[in-house]
Amino acid sequence: MAKKKKKIKFKQYTHVLIPKHIPIKEKEKKALLERYKISERELPKILKDDAAIRHLNLKQGDVVKIIRPSLTAETTVYYRVVINE
Repeated sequence: MAKKKKKIKFKQYTHVLIPKHIPIKEKEKKALLERYKISERELPKILKDDAAIRHLNLKQGDVVKIIRPSLTAETTVYYRVVINE
C-alpha cells in the first residue's frame, strides 16, 4: 500500500514573490474608473479563487490594487477586477 503524502500548508500570499494585494473601496474604484475613463469590464481580471487573494474573501466586481516592486521605479501599481470564472 502506498504511503499518503502530507500536504504542506502555508500561507501562499505571504511568500516573498507574491506582490501585495489590497482591496480598494467603492469610492476609490469609482475614482479609478473615472480617472482612466474606462469601465469595469476594461480592467484586467483576476479569479476569485486565485491563491493571492483567496484569503481576502472578495466578491465579483471588487477591485484589487496590486503593488509590485520594480527595478526602474520603487514600486508599480496594477489594478484587477475580481471575477468568478
